[in-house]
Amino acid sequence: MKLVARYGDRPEEELPLLFQRILQNCIRDHFRRSKIRNLWSTLLSAFGPREDDDHDPLENVGDDRPGYWAKTPEDQLDQHQTLKIIEAEISKLPPRQREAFLMRYWEDMNVAETAAAMGCSEGSVKTHCSRATHTLAAALEKKGIKP
Repeated sequence: MKLVARYGDRPEEELPLLFQRILQNCIRDHFRRSKIRNLWSTLLSAFGPREDDDHDPLENVGDDRPGYWAKTPEDQLDQHQTLKIIEAEISKLPPRQREAFLMRYWEDMNVAETAAAMGCSEGSVKTHCSRATHTLAAALEKKGIKP
């Protein structure tokens, strides 16, 4: 679709190379996005019910029902402390990075919606999210929290 939409007016002999380049870029983008999504899903999966494989971990963060997150008080304390560390690290992000990160990963908004809400370009949203994710991952790793 991208080939036709953007390069439909090009000579026929250029199309195979353009298609190959578009395909490579789409594959790279997919794996980049998957890596980031998997990082946060893995990290936050400890905050959801263990028996349900099809849950959204972000829906369960902040649920204060006793025994909901973990089976033992020790697990509950560990998860509570981990959540506090994550919240503290998010609050240390620069405002625009924090805003983009929370809209994209907590509110599950897409890039276009986030850009419209922030009043900036989609590229800026992607940059802010990327920087926020790398900063958070490094900070959490320093504190011993790994996916």
